[in-house]
Amino acid sequence: MKDFLVKEIVNADLEHEIKAIGFENSYAACVVDKYEYKNLKIYGLTAPQANILKQTALSLGADCATHREVITGKVETSDCILGGSVSTLRKIAQKLENQPFGLKFLKDALIRQIEPTPTRTQLVGILNLTQNSFSDGGLYYDFDAAKEKFLSLIADGADIIDIGAESTKPFAPPVSAAEQLEKLIPVLDFAGSYNVKISIDTRSAEVAQEILRNGNYIINDVSGLEYDKKMAETIARNNAAVVIQHSKGTPETMQIAPAYDNLMDEIFLSLSEKIKTARAAGIENIIVDPGIGFGKTTEHNLKIIKRIAEFKSLGCPIMLGTSRKSFLGVTNDDNDLKDSLTLAFNALAIQAGVQFLRVHNVKLHKAFLNSYFI
Repeated sequence: MKDFLVKEIVNADLEHEIKAIGFENSYAACVVDKYEYKNLKIYGLTAPQANILKQTALSLGADCATHREVITGKVETSDCILGGSVSTLRKIAQKLENQPFGLKFLKDALIRQIEPTPTRTQLVGILNLTQNSFSDGGLYYDFDAAKEKFLSLIADGADIIDIGAESTKPFAPPVSAAEQLEKLIPVLDFAGSYNVKISIDTRSAEVAQEILRNGNYIINDVSGLEYDKKMAETIARNNAAVVIQHSKGTPETMQIAPAYDNLMDEIFLSLSEKIKTARAAGIENIIVDPGIGFGKTTEHNLKIIKRIAEFKSLGCPIMLGTSRKSFLGVTNDDNDLKDSLTLAFNALAIQAGVQFLRVHNVKLHKAFLNSYFI
């Protein structure tokens, strides 16, 4: 009996693979969608909506998992998991156009999930003007040292430089707006002579307002607009961009036994609500960050990184900050080892299409990106 040789195709250029077996070249691009599969989770459908979606999926050879009591009407709502080839999912979306119960609006949401958006990862270099940051606290507290580090980040290839004057590591106390501004303003005055984007790492609306009064900066709020209730209004009033991060608790409390019933769902839904809050305030340019190390265990952090692409469904660019954090398991080792492990995890994020990586070692990551995106 002949032995059959079978190989799974993973993360491949499907069009190239199809052409390589001798398929008709002129038609190869048209059939790629038949070989790319996706599983989509749809939240909170009514029982009638879920039943119609399930029947539509089954009629086209796809699958749709719902709550077991949807068919009996004993539950009012159900989350659903819809799975199939991109080609089939597109057909399902089109069929929803003529369905009742508002399902025609689901069509557009599905189409957004299955249309690929090519991205090239950008590097966000870290400049901490603090005395107690977990990795480099005190190194750039002095103005001259901060200037030198700023210039080195530009030379190393940073696309954005993230400057903060308040450590938000676990158990760090808050820093007043006045203290933050005292450190930030001289560095920003110096930075104004250079053509590089700058984000300001702060939870304070007072800091944000003073900074935005004098320049076009991104506000990176690790509290996700929760610490200072004036932050969303302040950012919107100044027509600024924002990084909205997920945190569970505050720096003083976030690492005290963090727990989740469903980690990915809870972060996803929390960020979704924060996006709604930001847009309701009038903020248009939003980046999301799942918050590695902010109220998460090592296991939580690893799961987030492995499934980071799920957050693309929020419709906003993703920022990820893994750099030198304790989940790497090398807290007492030198930065060379920490940076190597950071790059290893960030390589997964780059492959998943994460748009922004917040890193200490820009030069190392730039070299990798230049090789990856040949």
